[in-house]
Amino acid sequence: MARYVLNRLGFTLLALVLLSLIIFFACHVLPGDPGRAVLGPFASESAVKTLDHQLGVDRPLLTQYWTWISGVVHGDMGKSYQFQAPVSTFLWPALGRSLKLAAVAFVIVVPLSIFGGVVSALNRGNAVDRSISVTGLSLTTVPEFVSGIVLIVVLGIGLKWLPVTASAPAGSSWPTQLRYLILPAIPLVLILFGYIARMARAGTIEALDSDYVRTATLKGLPRSVVIRRHVLRNSLLPTITVVATQTGYLIGGLVVVETLFNYPGLGRLIVTAADDKDFPMLAAGVLIIGIVYLVATLIADILATVLNPRIRLQRAD
Repeated sequence: MARYVLNRLGFTLLALVLLSLIIFFACHVLPGDPGRAVLGPFASESAVKTLDHQLGVDRPLLTQYWTWISGVVHGDMGKSYQFQAPVSTFLWPALGRSLKLAAVAFVIVVPLSIFGGVVSALNRGNAVDRSISVTGLSLTTVPEFVSGIVLIVVLGIGLKWLPVTASAPAGSSWPTQLRYLILPAIPLVLILFGYIARMARAGTIEALDSDYVRTATLKGLPRSVVIRRHVLRNSLLPTITVVATQTGYLIGGLVVVETLFNYPGLGRLIVTAADDKDFPMLAAGVLIIGIVYLVATLIADILATVLNPRIRLQRAD
């Protein structure tokens, strides 16, 4: 078990190095001149070149990458071109706000999706199963900006049940902040419901058809006990991996939702940095999303190994 964890940590670190390379060079492939973006279209060419030199963007790319990644390793994300201030000053507060929104969406979608998947599996083949499956797959195909606009028009403007912006007034209590976050969280819930529910359904059906469940049923155990003790524990193991992989998508999907609902989170910060050619801010934001995804996947693999004896024995061998 310890050997497996160390191997996974090694692969995660290697993935982070490759990810940092891809992010850095992809950011510098984007068209535009940072100096021109900062000074504006009417600045002289000499002033733009002077600022580019001060920012260090005229140096070789490998030199720039080494300077950037060395700072990241030591906790220095660089200096924003636009604000001339450390990136971390803007990055960590934005990440905290994004995680708050993501947490609200997760608290809603994970129990709801697992419940829907289990109910669908227990009613396999009938109208309940088909309704849940078709609804989940249909919602998965609807982009966040489409469902978000519909929700704003219906729940925010039409019925006036929820505020149309995600930013609560300064000093608001937790219930008030939660009320402001529910509407932007719903598009994320809708698009993730189908993925998680489908995996929960598949895992539950596999558990229901297993020998140990048939044995428990033949022993005369009540159906509720069989489902609670034998089915759910084993059927939800594959769902853990799906939930973890969707974590990365959830953080990345916040780009659309935060822009639509005018929420000052990490997604909106990345969009603004891309528009302003603020490469340190852009690279740091995308790197944080990648780190969240990799860490979530690592935790899911370790949990699956701990909870499933068969996986633990296979990986030990």
